[in-house]
Amino acid sequence: MKIATWNINGVKARIDNLTQWLKDSDPDIVCLQEIKTVDEGFPRLEIEALGYHVETHGQKGFNGVAILSKSSPFEVNRGLPGDPLDEQSRFLEAVFTLPDTRILRVCCLYLPNGNPVDTEKYPYKLAWMERLRTFAAERLAYEEMLVLAGDYNVIPEPHDCFDPKVWENDALFLPQTREAFRKLENLGLTDAVRATTDATQFYSFWDYQAGAWPKNNGIRIDHLLLSPEAADRMTSAAIEKHVRAWEKPSDHVPVIAYFDFAA
Repeated sequence: MKIATWNINGVKARIDNLTQWLKDSDPDIVCLQEIKTVDEGFPRLEIEALGYHVETHGQKGFNGVAILSKSSPFEVNRGLPGDPLDEQSRFLEAVFTLPDTRILRVCCLYLPNGNPVDTEKYPYKLAWMERLRTFAAERLAYEEMLVLAGDYNVIPEPHDCFDPKVWENDALFLPQTREAFRKLENLGLTDAVRATTDATQFYSFWDYQAGAWPKNNGIRIDHLLLSPEAADRMTSAAIEKHVRAWEKPSDHVPVIAYFDFAA
């Protein structure tokens, strides 16, 4: 099974890229972030025509997440628990039954950016990460195959960006941000990409500005974190970098992991 995460940066603007990628890459489950549309505006007909079931948690103009899957989930939950006043659409959970009746739980998340740091946006980011940690701890107690996939807006380590000095005062790389990410991992979660490679210059995002893409001035902020049960079944992981070179691209590219759930 192939599971992917991709910040699409506007699903309506990238629908041609998305449908082409679905045909080429043929993932089984896709977590999309920044769909930037309400649920009713999501171009589901184009996606369903390719054989995918669509679940969305949209928001007008910004944010919004979606899960596309070749099989239908039997349970869907919208919104990250822990703050009933949080109206931003950043979290979607879908639960699937595998052929051998085991459970696969896939969560699509769009973690807050947190910039500018000296505004309310950074405390919101840290609070959201703590809510995510609490949620993950509860789900890990189920001892199921769990995949937390999305745009984390976190650069975990210096070698996950082209120049740490450029990012040292940014919310994506501040010590508090990286500490919160480590606390999440320390619950027993595995970073799918880093479980397979220590390579540098291995990025998932390139800004539209300052020639970042041709210069390869990127950062790795899109991650799949796996429960022990899911990590045991992972066979490989990759970043599909070539998609960034397409016409009208997102500034992110798909990050994927393969699993052998039949083993």
